[in-house]
Amino acid sequence: MSEESPFKGKTGLRRVWNAFNYSLAGLRAAFTCEDAFRQEVWLAVILIPAAFWLPVSWGGRALMIASVLLVLIVELLNSAIEAAVDRVSLDRHHLSKRAKDIGSAAVLIALVNVAAVWACVLLEGVR
Repeated sequence: MSEESPFKGKTGLRRVWNAFNYSLAGLRAAFTCEDAFRQEVWLAVILIPAAFWLPVSWGGRALMIASVLLVLIVELLNSAIEAAVDRVSLDRHHLSKRAKDIGSAAVLIALVNVAAVWACVLLEGVR
């Protein structure tokens, strides 16, 4: 039998409210403590309004915005992995490096995805 966290157990609207507050705390912590997340938020602040300003289809606009939001999601997950690895040990270990490098690679792929999606949507009208 596996043990459940002693912090579990809330149900209904109380659980939803708690989850919402934990999410806000996570966003606040990421913005405060993670330089990369902060930079990507500023990128989103520029690109998301730009997606509404550019003369593209609503489907293209949705893809453009989703690709930017995906970067933020992947960066949050990468930061969580890094924090968990650092919590376990600050000693250098090849598995810790591998975990952090793989998380970083995921962010890089998400950023390449932004460039590819935006290029495809913007160049669609050029054809």
